[in-house]
Amino acid sequence: MDSTLRDDDLAFDVFSKACPSRGTLEHVTGRWGGLTLGALYEGTFRFNELRRRVDGVSEKMLSQTLHALERDGLVHREAQPGNPPRVDYELTPLGRDVAARLLALIHTVEGRMAEVLSARDRYDEAQGGR
Repeated sequence: MDSTLRDDDLAFDVFSKACPSRGTLEHVTGRWGGLTLGALYEGTFRFNELRRRVDGVSEKMLSQTLHALERDGLVHREAQPGNPPRVDYELTPLGRDVAARLLALIHTVEGRMAEVLSARDRYDEAQGGR
């Protein structure tokens, strides 16, 4: 890709295998990326606070997720000197925009879980009582 082109000059298509937006979409919508962005929408967190908020994520996976989201410009990492050093994570303006849209989806799913569970029961019953 020509590095002299500006982002707004490019046509991105997430359905194209070669499109760089596909990787970012994976970072945002993956299990830990989505939950991390949703948690950070609540405010600034230190690593262990964020790990507790995103229940079930391993230290390694959270670290990898934060690195990917920071690289994509969605998360800002601020290291402050000290012993031990303090590291805070917060959303960038772009990250807040993405997280707000993701949270709308999360709230829709949460609000309609009774329907989802009923659909699962009907499906399982039709499949022979899985």
